Amino acid sequence: MSSNGDTVLVNGVETSSISVTDRGLAYGDGLFETLRVRDGQIPLWNYHKNRLQSGCQRLGIKLQLDLLEAELEQLLSPAAHAVTPNQLIKVIITRGSGKRGYSPEGVDNPTRILFCSDYAIPHPDCYHAGAAVRICATRLGTNPLLAGIKHLNRLEQVIARSEWSNEYAEGLMRDLRGHVVDGTMSSFFVVKGGQLLAADLSHSGVAGVMRNFILEHAERLGFIPQIRSLELEELFDAEEMFICNSVFGIWPVRLLVDDTGDLRTQTQWSSGFPVAKKFQSLVASTLFPQ
Repeated sequence: MSSNGDTVLVNGVETSSISVTDRGLAYGDGLFETLRVRDGQIPLWNYHKNRLQSGCQRLGIKLQLDLLEAELEQLLSPAAHAVTPNQLIKVIITRGSGKRGYSPEGVDNPTRILFCSDYAIPHPDCYHAGAAVRICATRLGTNPLLAGIKHLNRLEQVIARSEWSNEYAEGLMRDLRGHVVDGTMSSFFVVKGGQLLAADLSHSGVAGVMRNFILEHAERLGFIPQIRSLELEELFDAEEMFICNSVFGIWPVRLLVDDTGDLRTQTQWSSGFPVAKKFQSLVASTLFPQ
């Protein structure tokens, strides 16, 4: 148990310490998921689980899913701690502890870290009023081997997030070719010509679980999503935009600003965000029914 009352499990044991030889600490050799807990349930768990399994398979990490799910149940039990309506559980899976050097040979005992805490969503007005979003100067590197998975190496996002204080709710990142890929903490969708567009993530970016939920259910609202490379100009010409992740859900974008070049470019939307509102209602009725 940490000093502020949050609960931390490391390989099923309540502690906040890991070995200094853990490869997650030494090399970022691992993956993570941030789970939103609502009334003791994880509504998007199957999506998180699928991404975690896919990432572990790609990295060659032996995911002990049965142990992980048992530890999640332990954290969600009222006997473990005071269960509040809104909590987050951060799950970190590393390859485990090993000797010096990059070779993972002989390292086959993964470390499971689960960190449960209460949370309050930042920028609470964004859900209804829309978010102010900027274009980041920091670019995402291209690596198809790691594209889509949520690995522990997040330095590009850390550097990008340092570009602004609190005047924006999120920043969108481009790859080295100039295509807009995703946000520092979110995925995004564009409505253009009545079509729902999502960024191609085959070279970089994270396949967000809320993004995957929207892609899977979009046809229920009459959309057949198109996944392709998206140029910056297409975002500024869009009829509507929204960003999403598993924690805050869906935020319409009311303002998009690019001040990374010589000229400041911006677009404002004030149409009432009809498409974003439809998807917000879909998420509410499907994942959080009353």
